[in-house]
Amino acid sequence: MGRAELRTKLESLEKLNQQLTTEAQNLTTALRGSAKSQGDWGEFILRDLLDKAGLREGEQYTFQESFAASTDEDGARGKAFRTDVILKLPGGRHLVVDSKVSLNAYTDYCGAATEELRKSHVKLHLASVRAHLDGLSKRAYHKLPGIESPDFVVMFIPVEPAFLLCMQEAQDLWREAYEKSILLVGPTTLLFVIRIVDNLWQQEQQAKSIQDIVDRGTKLYEKFVNFVSDLTKVGESLRAAEVSYQSAMGKLSTGSGNLVRQTEMLKKAGIRTNKQLPPKLLETAGIGYEEQAELSLAASEEEAPALTKLV
Repeated sequence: MGRAELRTKLESLEKLNQQLTTEAQNLTTALRGSAKSQGDWGEFILRDLLDKAGLREGEQYTFQESFAASTDEDGARGKAFRTDVILKLPGGRHLVVDSKVSLNAYTDYCGAATEELRKSHVKLHLASVRAHLDGLSKRAYHKLPGIESPDFVVMFIPVEPAFLLCMQEAQDLWREAYEKSILLVGPTTLLFVIRIVDNLWQQEQQAKSIQDIVDRGTKLYEKFVNFVSDLTKVGESLRAAEVSYQSAMGKLSTGSGNLVRQTEMLKKAGIRTNKQLPPKLLETAGIGYEEQAELSLAASEEEAPALTKLV
């Protein structure tokens, strides 16, 4: 990928992130207090981000895929799970992304009138995010049957300022998450993850195209070799046929005792016929014009008595 193309893609990602941030800020107040509404909105943002980044649902990711409850060694039935998004990677691999929205404490932080209140709401906001981390870690989505995933899942915080506030106030939060097998991301960092996935698919497609060309080239080369082999056999057959033809022509019209001379001598001996071999063939057989005339005359003389009797 060229620098100009990479710069264009990064600028596009930046504009998309600004748009998502604006949308998030506009909806923050409206969604306050309703955990169900916040969760649905976070899933919508995640899905919308994937679509706008160019990934195709069903081909490169699945949305809200359900997994049946598992049974442990004692026969106890576990809990069924439903993932938010599963990114499909080349080679049959997967990457689970789960959206976690924590807006109440963050909204209070943004509207706090004093620094003391702001600090208090930051602590609540961090506590909410850590609670989401603990819950997601216990689910261990990357160990679900049928999932070929790295040993971590991605936790997506759809509000960029809320994500950045966590990173700023708790600089070890990212490490805490990673120790729980969780990659903590906001819209910007998730966009880069998506871009990596998209590039992996492009490389996969290019590799597939190259392999198709190699396979087609191999078949074409092998077909050409077979064609040359068949054509060589045709040439050999033609040369063999030419040899056989020349041998037959030798018996027919050249060499001592050739068939043309012997049959013409029969004609001279008195057989009656109106048929005549081509002069060129007679010449090839060594019968000159004088001998041809003599043979014709002999044939005529043999026919004369027969004509006299008829008269």
